[in-house]
Amino acid sequence: MNITQQPELAELVRALRSRQSLTQEQFAAKLGVTFRTVNRWENAHATPSPMALKLIQLMLKDMGEPGKDLLRRYFAD
Repeated sequence: MNITQQPELAELVRALRSRQSLTQEQFAAKLGVTFRTVNRWENAHATPSPMALKLIQLMLKDMGEPGKDLLRRYFAD
């Protein structure tokens, strides 16, 4: 995993949520976290847990082509 800084994580969360046309509440429900948690991630006040990052990575993989650039940028496997 290539992520180390909160602003980068905030950009990732915001971009993924936007590409899936989800509200913060909907995105939170998909990940099993609260709206407040997603809001804190997007505002760089907190970082996703390792488990949440794994779920985000899986969401990107499931998106196929539309998620490939974010996958490459944020998750260097």
